[in-house]
Amino acid sequence: MTPHIPRSLLVLALAAAIGGCDAPSASANAQAGADTATTEQAASDKAAKLKEMYAQYWEEYLKLNPLAATFQGDPRYNDQLPNFLSEDYRKKSHDFVAGWLDKVEAVGSEGLEGQPLLSYQIFVRDAKDELESEQFPGWMQPINQFYNLAGMAVQLGSGTSAQPFKTVEDYANWRKRASQVPVLFDQAIANMKLGVEAGVVQPKVLMDNVVDQLDALIKDKAEDTLFWKPIEDMPESFSDADRERITAEYREMIENELMPAYRELRAYVADDYMSHARDTVGMAALPNGEAWYAFNARNSTTTDLSPAEIHQIGLDEVERIHGEIRKVMETVGFEGSLQDFFQFMQSDPQFSFESEDALLAHYRALEDKINARIPDQFSLTPKAPFEIRPVEPFRAKSAAGGSYMTPSEDGSRPGIFYVNTYDLPTRKIWDAEDLFLHEAIPGHHFQLALQQELTGLPDFRRFGGETAFTEGWGLYAESLGKDLGVYTDPYSYFGYLQNELWRAIRLVVDTGLHSKGWTRQQVIDYMLENSAESETQATAEAERYMAIPGQALAYKIGALKIQELRDKAEAALGDQFDVREFHAEVLKDGSVPLDVLEDKINRWIESEKG
Repeated sequence: MTPHIPRSLLVLALAAAIGGCDAPSASANAQAGADTATTEQAASDKAAKLKEMYAQYWEEYLKLNPLAATFQGDPRYNDQLPNFLSEDYRKKSHDFVAGWLDKVEAVGSEGLEGQPLLSYQIFVRDAKDELESEQFPGWMQPINQFYNLAGMAVQLGSGTSAQPFKTVEDYANWRKRASQVPVLFDQAIANMKLGVEAGVVQPKVLMDNVVDQLDALIKDKAEDTLFWKPIEDMPESFSDADRERITAEYREMIENELMPAYRELRAYVADDYMSHARDTVGMAALPNGEAWYAFNARNSTTTDLSPAEIHQIGLDEVERIHGEIRKVMETVGFEGSLQDFFQFMQSDPQFSFESEDALLAHYRALEDKINARIPDQFSLTPKAPFEIRPVEPFRAKSAAGGSYMTPSEDGSRPGIFYVNTYDLPTRKIWDAEDLFLHEAIPGHHFQLALQQELTGLPDFRRFGGETAFTEGWGLYAESLGKDLGVYTDPYSYFGYLQNELWRAIRLVVDTGLHSKGWTRQQVIDYMLENSAESETQATAEAERYMAIPGQALAYKIGALKIQELRDKAEAALGDQFDVREFHAEVLKDGSVPLDVLEDKINRWIESEKG
């Protein structure tokens, strides 16, 4: 490949061109060199100043958002829970974002290159998006079945999430933080009442689910609640006096503070809010709902695509992938309709694992097989080790078929690909290769572990992320199967097509719900008619799209953008194109918005041309 031309040489070449055919004098050369050095020094000073500002910004961000600090593993604010639903807090957040945007833009991006330029672009873009979102009153809809404050509190307070329960101080921290949960619930009720007045309310079908969720959490005795788990699991190293004191404090907290707050929230939702909840299911039914959803679509995909454009992309992709599946049907000699083939793939015993051990052995063999071909596709790989583990029994019933956990920063925990062995007949052999590529190698393990290893990046980039990039990369990674030595049989290739089809269907039904007036039943029917999903799964998915409008658009749009940029690079570079270097360029800066990704790949293409 052609080496990158240093910027200083480009400046000298430009000076020569402007001067005509005569060679520049020695003094002109010296002046050009001095100007270049001055420019480069100014850019370096600017980058250093911005780096300091980003560090200060992140410190202030964590203080303002103590839950974010807890989830990052920073324990300094584990005892705090601000009323983040209040008008006062929203004002503080606005002033914080607007103030930092002004400070960063005052420095500007002129002269920045590489990582400093990317950091600037991402910071400014995300801040402007956050400020733009303030015109839409999401705070009037603080609860649904997918994002539920009551569920969040239980996850933290049961010790199954980021809140630690290892020391006496940890227990004191949660006791203090939990005392603010009733305040947050009261604010949620107040906000929902304002939403009722403004006509900004949730669909009834979602709030029915919320009532069921609250009923499952409310208990008369502290010992019967999930909040009691830290007491059951209290470290043996605690003194008897501490154990007795903490136990008494937690019983009082659960029975006299938390459970009354849960009952009050449940009563309001069931006895008051439900009568005002709407029968419609799409955002278009809300005040300014069409603009709100269009913003969600842009924010989720980090593009300027409209809902109508995304809907058409989805329809086109569903049709294309159906065509590819029909080719598989021809290859294996299957006679019947698409739906007949979907049913065959779900029910035929040849596609089931004989045992949990057989399933795990299959995935571990895939690791060796794919790793053997990784050097053909990747020059940049993470240093962090990797492991395959079965999902723990206590959470297997509700967990996804596969998931990935990033390695710990200190190296004590590897990147983990969790494989779900629960309900073994539903775990299909044809789904294994595709799932491994997405969740493990070269999907989430490569992207997320590499991002964490970029210690020179500002923390807002290392610990942040864009769903369109992260999930787009995971879906793109699935497309590399044949290059990595898998999808060698047509049924495994179907597994890839089936999962790609599901992401394409999301584009159709999410936009259908929120911008085309589709009903919940229309969405369910479309999914059943065009894929191999069950009615139970289709119903759960439809309600997910109702609860978090636009989020499901990110996956397919992200993958399509990465593939588009690869096609562009191959066409522009011809024989100079090296897929290993393309993948390195995509991954080496962590998760970025798709427009930022496109800009940097365009710059890379120009640099590779020489």
